[in-house]
Amino acid sequence: MEKSYIMHAITPAKAVSPFDINMACDAGYGVIVPYANVETGEVSGLVQDMIFSRAPGDAKRTGLFIAGRDILTALDMLGAARGAMVPPFEISVFADPSGAYTTAAAMIAKVEAQLEKVGMALAGSRVAVFGGKGPVGGVAAVLAARAGASVQLVGHDGAASVAERAASYRQRFGVTLGAVDGSTDALKAVVLAETDVVLAVARAGVQVLSRAQIAAAPSVRVVADVNAVPPAGVEGVDAFSDGAPIDGTDAVGIGALAIGNVKFKTQHGLFKAMREAAKPVYLAFDDAFALARAQCRTAA
Repeated sequence: MEKSYIMHAITPAKAVSPFDINMACDAGYGVIVPYANVETGEVSGLVQDMIFSRAPGDAKRTGLFIAGRDILTALDMLGAARGAMVPPFEISVFADPSGAYTTAAAMIAKVEAQLEKVGMALAGSRVAVFGGKGPVGGVAAVLAARAGASVQLVGHDGAASVAERAASYRQRFGVTLGAVDGSTDALKAVVLAETDVVLAVARAGVQVLSRAQIAAAPSVRVVADVNAVPPAGVEGVDAFSDGAPIDGTDAVGIGALAIGNVKFKTQHGLFKAMREAAKPVYLAFDDAFALARAQCRTAA
């Protein structure tokens, strides 16, 4: 009798998201066990219980998924899990807190594909992240910066609100990130005047920019919005938009569902990669971006 594919899912929060449970199940894991309120210091003990209870040959039949909300804590947990392995007792690990890694990867991959359609590249482009304090915005900013873009986190309540976050990302990832004030329409206009790409990643149901503001900023070429809850994060960007022109502007929009389609395929693909890997893998947002990028290029 074949042994089951088991996914252990840990989170510092009160519960693992049902979204992630469904995704792991649809990727072929027959047994999924969630663990809530897990602290980073507890990861090592849990991991060693996972690895020593099965033979090394069954490593691909056991996986660890790291959830939560904080993108840095998830990386700390990923590092703790990796450090707890005792080869040949070793399993694959995938971190995707709040789906932020795969969502941000999908967002930046879609933006890159749209820029290429208008003869531009992500490298060298000017990116403004509205909602950069959240997990998706943070990862998207880091990915864009690593790809060579000039990135600014825009604070809706002042530059100080995002300056600390930008500093922590600079220190952790070695990227260059700016922090600017976007607390008034006038200040937003200043930001948009020197922006090629707008990433709208504020909380659901909050409009951060109007169509008129985008129209007044002719350098803006691509607007990506992850908000699927009305109103749109950016007026004129429909959730289904996939490079559609934003009326009255020089920009095209990428909506939440177009981004979500790539995110879904990326998360599914990484779960599948865990099951099929010849050797254990450790997956985070760089891996998500590589897969999302490949999907967008294949679709082009």
